[in-house]
Amino acid sequence: MNGRETDVAIVGGGLAGGLIALALHRAHPEIRFQLIEAGKALGGHHRWSWFGSDLSDEGNSLLDGFTKTEWNNGYEVAFPDYHRSMEAGYRSLSSVDFDAALRDLLPNQSLRIDCKVNQLEATGVTLENGERVAARAVIDSRSVPPSKHLLGGWQIFTGRHFKYDQPHGLSQPVIMDASVDQHTPAGNHSAYRFMYVLPLAKDELFLEDTYYDETRVLDEDLLSRRIDEYAAEKGFRNGVEIGREKGILPVITGGNFDAYRASIDIPGVAMAGARGGFSHPLTSYTMPIAVENALAIASHAHLSGPLLAHFVRERANKHWRKTSIYRALGRMLFKAAEPERRVDIFQKFYRLPQDLIERFYACHTTLPDKFRIFTGKPPVPISRAIRALASKGDPLIMEKTE
Repeated sequence: MNGRETDVAIVGGGLAGGLIALALHRAHPEIRFQLIEAGKALGGHHRWSWFGSDLSDEGNSLLDGFTKTEWNNGYEVAFPDYHRSMEAGYRSLSSVDFDAALRDLLPNQSLRIDCKVNQLEATGVTLENGERVAARAVIDSRSVPPSKHLLGGWQIFTGRHFKYDQPHGLSQPVIMDASVDQHTPAGNHSAYRFMYVLPLAKDELFLEDTYYDETRVLDEDLLSRRIDEYAAEKGFRNGVEIGREKGILPVITGGNFDAYRASIDIPGVAMAGARGGFSHPLTSYTMPIAVENALAIASHAHLSGPLLAHFVRERANKHWRKTSIYRALGRMLFKAAEPERRVDIFQKFYRLPQDLIERFYACHTTLPDKFRIFTGKPPVPISRAIRALASKGDPLIMEKTE
């Protein structure tokens, strides 16, 4: 046979694929696997953050080997009408540290980086160079493809990491400063916008400009200038940029999940990560979901490829059903609120109890939580809310326009 043989081939070395590989290696060190990544680094160019309460003991154990920034004295949010300090712990992991840890924790022979894949099938993977990697099971955790079957808008961001020549004085993360101007970078219409600020060290800050919009356009230069303006306004001066990230993430408000899956399904191949439907439809807050899924897949790693694919698909179907509330709120954001008043939806939400907010981000919202979210004075006109909840939204055809 031409090429290698392995038990499990994982295609895509982002957060989902990397954690699956690590969970698999820790639970079953005897299993041979290949983690195949097309880029030059695992994890791409991202930063993932989560609340300290999001993960189980097993989930925290999975992340023990990663260098993370941790804040145990709470975080802050700010809106046009109020400011709130929260008590929950907060964590953050950069893709640079993600890549370094996986290279250290996983066997060298299991990593295939800067390695493009030409074809996936239930019995293995064919690489771009023609090499064949035969496998008992194949897991596809590549990025989300364009799809007319998914509906919604976009979360657009640019983040910059600065180092200063003196302490900046900020001790807590500001995970949502929506007191800023609510216009898009081009300034021609409004969108829900906020700044995200992480004090990564006494002399280092990560500043990110994020906004939600129907239009999939990222103007990195404009967002970068707005970060400079915000930094100057807050007194964070003379910083030297030492890192940067950018992205356009889908905000899923509806669609036909079965049709989406059928359009990209490869018989007998499991689909994980956002490609498989494992994401937070509204916030793109992925760490708790990725950790839970990695541990679940590792616990069923001895299944045959088709049975593993079925197991993962059933998990995806369950996840799609339980995240319907987040898609409904996404429709409220894009279809019910006037663009300049979209901030009111999050402003009302952040008046709710802290533990409810944490469960919301981790996709663990309970029935009582849903009742609390939808009761009280609505942040949008009731007639518009009803129309929004009944609407279909816009197709997420993801042309590269940035």
